Amino acid sequence: MASEEPQVNNTTTGQEPAFVPRPAIYNASMVAMQSAGVGVLVSAVQNALAQHNAGAMGIFTRTGGTIGFFAALGGTFALADSVSANIREKDDAVNGFVGGCSAGALAGLRARSIPTAVMACGVMGGLVATFDATGRSFTGSEDAEDREARRRRFFKKPPPFLEKAFEKPEGEVAP
Repeated sequence: MASEEPQVNNTTTGQEPAFVPRPAIYNASMVAMQSAGVGVLVSAVQNALAQHNAGAMGIFTRTGGTIGFFAALGGTFALADSVSANIREKDDAVNGFVGGCSAGALAGLRARSIPTAVMACGVMGGLVATFDATGRSFTGSEDAEDREARRRRFFKKPPPFLEKAFEKPEGEVAP
């Protein structure tokens, strides 16, 4: 380990940056815990909307399977994504497709249907791969200055006669 050369970031030379291996088990466990938290919220909503006499513990006793299912989905996605990246030594949209496909297949298998699992694999994998391929952002990859410049170009400036119509005469005080 001590004799390994340090990885160099090659972004200044125009080459792709060196691949940094991902800790697959750590990523999977962290995402599984976060997904379990989302599962608790979903289970609480399911418990609140259902009519039963289990009380607040119904989150765990009646709809608690939702918590485990969400944790399994998140953990499966993160593990498959990290393992795919480590095997291929690339960080691209294919890893997202593998992770999304494995999570979608798990969701389909919960429905006890192979066709549903195959369809969910394709849909989830395609959605995650598209998200990864487009820069991993819903709003784009531009910074605040670019966003402000685009906003100024988008909104038209009012015609000059309207600007003059709404100007206050000098010396007038606002009410």
